[in-house]
Amino acid sequence: MGKITGFLEYERQEERHEPVALRLQNWREFVHGLDAAQARIQGARCMDCGTPFCNHGCPVNNLIPDFNDLVYRDDWKRAIEVLHRTNNFPEFTGRVCPAPCEAACTLNFNSVAVGIKSIEHAIIDRAWAEGWVRPQPPAQASGKSVAIVGSGPAGLAAAQQLARAGHAVTVFEKNARAGGLLRYGIPDFKLEKRHIDRRIEQMQAEGVVFRTSVRIAGLPADARIHDESTQTLAAQSLLNDFDAVLLAGGAERSRDLPAPGRELAGVHFAMEFLPQQNAAVAGDKAKAPKGRLSAAGKHVIVIGGGDTGSDCVGTSKRQGAASVTQFELMPMPPEHEDKALTWPYWPYKLRTSSSHEEGCTREFGIATKAFLAGSGKARGQVAALETVDVRWQDGRMSELPDSGRRWQADLVLLAMGFTAPAAELLEAFGVERDARGNARAGTDDAQGYRTNAAKVFAAGDMRRGQSLVVWAIREGRQAARAIDAFLMGHSVLPR
Repeated sequence: MGKITGFLEYERQEERHEPVALRLQNWREFVHGLDAAQARIQGARCMDCGTPFCNHGCPVNNLIPDFNDLVYRDDWKRAIEVLHRTNNFPEFTGRVCPAPCEAACTLNFNSVAVGIKSIEHAIIDRAWAEGWVRPQPPAQASGKSVAIVGSGPAGLAAAQQLARAGHAVTVFEKNARAGGLLRYGIPDFKLEKRHIDRRIEQMQAEGVVFRTSVRIAGLPADARIHDESTQTLAAQSLLNDFDAVLLAGGAERSRDLPAPGRELAGVHFAMEFLPQQNAAVAGDKAKAPKGRLSAAGKHVIVIGGGDTGSDCVGTSKRQGAASVTQFELMPMPPEHEDKALTWPYWPYKLRTSSSHEEGCTREFGIATKAFLAGSGKARGQVAALETVDVRWQDGRMSELPDSGRRWQADLVLLAMGFTAPAAELLEAFGVERDARGNARAGTDDAQGYRTNAAKVFAAGDMRRGQSLVVWAIREGRQAARAIDAFLMGHSVLPR
């Protein structure tokens, strides 16, 4: 596993970022992956630790010590073969995954983790450059057909696995391009959409059919869910035409903030804001609604301290915001985690994203009490926020007396997470929901990912709630195995 003494000899080396002033001028990715020599040194740092906790920290159970060792030994072609055994799309995870594998790295207990994510990034970029990533069509057709609703990472992973097992797979996507929130939610400066496009081309060559701008069942007009559909199909038509159906849409219901003044113009969900900019970068400007949201010249407040909020910060900075402030209801985490307490699990600590580094005021322990309108011509438009500082004790929140403040705000973006998938879709298929509004389906071998509705399965955010891209890939792969076994009586697909 790498060089026996490598972890003693070599320091962790981070991927290079373009300077802030330069990267704010465009929408391109600004992270430059490790070159071959740098990646080999990172691979050399992998310890012969006996029990590789990184494998278990990774939701798709990547064979991390194996590909680290192969990179160290300069065997890149075998490294991508090992990586693809567990992960269909390492170019996605190598860019946007928060790397729970690194938190679980044995070296991370009393030192600095191996740069696993940067090695993964280097492997897949080298594989594409060398032409090693090619279509893998099945040797023979099974005669079975599967419909997949949703083309995010769960749907794509399931589609590729099922197509390689010989099934006729059709993916339905309500928007004009496939990719789900990979395409419409994650900004291009974190994930350029060419990575999605070439995977779509590979999957089409493997037999997957993509039907875009097709909505399955209905959505209420006020759902504020990004929807570019031009055609609607009834759920029953899929049940009639396919041998199995997988529901793999996202948890698209954004969490709202029903404070006074919420109805004012200029208060929007993050998922109203981000998809418009991604569409513009893709050249789909004509499809954006009239009066496209823009942060240019505005004082922007982002409510929500997670990844979506960070994406709003970076997008606002590139659009030319006058200022960007991010609110987080919870208190500021410690700068460094207590490794003796948390390792090998995901640690609780302050996380500063690349978008924060580009210029953002961060406020912790703060609650929004009201959205305030402007006066005169600005009547009906948000102009300020009223807030109060809060304290947390024993899991309970209380407001601090005399802590009220007022903040100038021309654009407010709500990025507080997502509550559930569209209930209308689940209802159309007769799928039972759990207490959180997600599709009810287990993950055991006997009934894995199967819902109460005949031949209907569910995976990804639609089953487990909002989560990481890497978890969606895992669920899509496991659901594909469950569907293959359902159709054929057994499955040779990896779980």
